[in-house]
Amino acid sequence: MKYLKILAISLMLISCKETKKEESLVMKGERIHKKVMTLDTHVDINVANFTDSINYTQKLTNQVNLPNMEEGGLDVAFFIVYTGQGELNEEGYDKAYKNAISKFEAIHKLTKDTAPDRIGLAVTSAEARKIYASGKKVAMIGVENAYPLGRDISRVKEFYDLGARYMSLSHNGHSQFCDSNTGEEDGIWLHDGVSDLGKQVIKEMNKWGMMIDVSHPSKKAMKDMIALSKAPLIASHSSARALCNHSRNLDDEQLGWIKENGGVVQAVAFSGYLNIEKNEARDEALKEVEKKIMDSLGAKWMSMKEVMKLPLGKERDAYIETFIRMKDLVKEKTKSMKNLPVAVNVSDFIDHIDYLVKKIGIDHVGISSDFDGGGGVEGWNDASETLNVTVDLVKRGYTENQIEKLWNGNLLRVLDEVEKIAKEIQKEQL
Repeated sequence: MKYLKILAISLMLISCKETKKEESLVMKGERIHKKVMTLDTHVDINVANFTDSINYTQKLTNQVNLPNMEEGGLDVAFFIVYTGQGELNEEGYDKAYKNAISKFEAIHKLTKDTAPDRIGLAVTSAEARKIYASGKKVAMIGVENAYPLGRDISRVKEFYDLGARYMSLSHNGHSQFCDSNTGEEDGIWLHDGVSDLGKQVIKEMNKWGMMIDVSHPSKKAMKDMIALSKAPLIASHSSARALCNHSRNLDDEQLGWIKENGGVVQAVAFSGYLNIEKNEARDEALKEVEKKIMDSLGAKWMSMKEVMKLPLGKERDAYIETFIRMKDLVKEKTKSMKNLPVAVNVSDFIDHIDYLVKKIGIDHVGISSDFDGGGGVEGWNDASETLNVTVDLVKRGYTENQIEKLWNGNLLRVLDEVEKIAKEIQKEQL
């Protein structure tokens, strides 16, 4: 009996020690989180949330808005001018261009008219740091899919002047500029990499100082881009294929290309790109719940693949908004559900960061969420939970300096290098 008491006391002391250690790490994470400028390279937007009556000053049902950013300490968001892939004809290009311009205008409205006292638009790393130092949140702009350029190469400069500082040449489907990763599904390719028109776009992006994003293009297209570009590239929202075999992730050979190129891979907190098995098991268990909730919201449940086939514009945007609302309601409902398969979580996300850091080095890895575009994991399901990422990085042994590199340093270094090379190209062409 005496020995049992001693054992019980020993176990209690060990437990207390572990609890104190855990609390200490959380406090360290909180301290670092307050000091480091956190930057997320991929946040989608819906123009319906940028009106006078409905906007980011309110805690909307979406994942990123000013209240959520302020609560969770997310300091910089690259808001995305996204256009889904349409037909490669003038009608498609015109519709896509109008969609892109509406999103540029929405971001400008937020920073100039709606909430200039709470968020500012930055186009350089220096501007981002200056706005952050003033106590405001920072908006930056990325373009997901160059399809809206049509065949007018001068629009690269137009988008740059509107604030775009990175752009991908394709999305889900082959564009006029390059093949998409989606070609892996059916083995059908349109250009066998980058098209002749795409090569001109790469030159223009280099000339004006816009980072080339390789997250959606095919592997062959990515290889072509690295060979063609005079500046380092980024993968704005991709993770490690070695840990999750999805065509949106980068394999070890591609990671090596990025390292050699001097670029950066922004690991993405998208459950389907982190752990397919866990994600599919969870999705299957929740499918009937999702269908019922979508029905109650007046919409039919569709897979994301089906959603992407919806016509571009208001119809697709409205459905995605409803879909996100449904996901939020499902999240609440799961709190009372038992025996559910484990959700993909922040720890799974940090596993990918760990792998990338070990494979290509701390100077070539960053962080992204793909919030409001399908992203989010348990523990980092919206901007209000951003602290959890920093705390988990601390628990994995990352130092403050390393965390600063992951959260903003590496991405902004690439932006600076791209800008420097652009100035050199412009000078040569005078």
